[in-house]
Amino acid sequence: MNAEFFAALDDIERDKGISKAYMLEKITLALTAALKKDHPTAAENIFVRVDENAKKIDLYVRKTVVEEVEDPDTQMTLEEAKKIQKKAVLEEEIDVPVETKKFGRIAAQAAKQVIIQGIREAERGMVFDEFTSKEHEILTGQVTRVDPRSGSVSVRIGSGSENTEGMLSPHEQVRGEVLREGERVKVYVVEVRRSTRGPQVLISRTHPGLVRRLFELEVPEIGEGLVEVMSIAREAGSRTKMAVWSNEGDVDPVGACVGPRGGRVAAIVDELGGEKIDIIPYSEDPAAYIAAALAPAQVVEVNLAAGDEKVCRVVVPDDQLSLAIGKEGQNARLAARLTGYKIDIGPVSAAGGGN
Repeated sequence: MNAEFFAALDDIERDKGISKAYMLEKITLALTAALKKDHPTAAENIFVRVDENAKKIDLYVRKTVVEEVEDPDTQMTLEEAKKIQKKAVLEEEIDVPVETKKFGRIAAQAAKQVIIQGIREAERGMVFDEFTSKEHEILTGQVTRVDPRSGSVSVRIGSGSENTEGMLSPHEQVRGEVLREGERVKVYVVEVRRSTRGPQVLISRTHPGLVRRLFELEVPEIGEGLVEVMSIAREAGSRTKMAVWSNEGDVDPVGACVGPRGGRVAAIVDELGGEKIDIIPYSEDPAAYIAAALAPAQVVEVNLAAGDEKVCRVVVPDDQLSLAIGKEGQNARLAARLTGYKIDIGPVSAAGGGN
C-alpha cells in the first residue's frame, strides 16, 4: 500500500465520483476480514491503520505479553515483545505489525476485490440516485436490443453523466409500434427500483404520464402554470383524452394545447405515431365536464344520479349515438375514465324526446 495505490484512489474519486474515504473504509474492512481468516482466534485483536499523509496502510495484531504462550494468535513471549518494544513488560499489550510479505499478499488480493466491488456498488448508487430524480419524467434513449422471443426491448437511457439499461416490456409498448435496434425513442420513467444486479429502471411508452410530459415540453403555458392538465385517459396507440383548465380568463387552455394551426398537438401526435388526441375543457360542473368529454359527439343533456354516486345518464341525438359510444365503446370508455363517472348513453328517441 504505497503512494501509487493512494494515487489510484484519487483517480477513482476524480473520474468516477467515488470518494476516497468510502473506498478506504471498504478496504479497511476487507483487510481486517482477510487477516481474521488466517488468525481466527485473534478476531477482536486485529486493527488496520490508515495514514493518508504518509500514504501508508498498516495491519496489526494486538498480542498480550505472557510467560508461556498458549495462543500464538493473541499472545507472545517477553523476549519476542522486546524485539518490537524494548521496554515491554509482562501482561502488556503490544501491536505487532503483520509480516510485510504476508501483508502484501493479503492486501493486494483484498484491495483488488474491494476496489472492484466498491466501484460497482458506488456506481449503482449514483445511477439509482440520478434516475430516481427522473421518475415521472421523459428521457430519450436508444434501442439496443429487441428480444424476438419475449418482445421486450432494451433501451439505453442517460441522465446527466449516468447511463443505464431500461427494459420496455411488451405491455409497456404501443400496440402496432415497431422499434428497431439503433432507433432513438422517448420513454417515460415509471419507477426506479433497487435490485441485486443494480438499479432497475421501469420505462413505458403507454403510460398517460408520457402524454402529460410531452404537452408540458411542447406548450409553454403549461410550464408557466397558466394552463393545467387536470386528467388524462389513454389507450396507447389509438386515442387519448386530456382535460385542461386555466384560471386565467384571457387564456384559452384548449387553444394553447392545440397551438397555432394545430402545430403543438400535431408534433405530439407525430411523436406518438399518429395516436388521436382529444383536448377538452375541464369544468367543475360535472354535467358540463361529461358532455365535453364525449366529444366529438354532441350531447343533449346529462342527468346525474342523486347523492354522491358517480353515475350519470347521457342523452344524445339518435344520429350521434354511435359516435358518442365510439368504435368498440372506446369514446365512452375514455370519457368515463377521464371524468371518473360511470356513463350510460342513450338516444333522444329512447328518452321520449323524438328525433
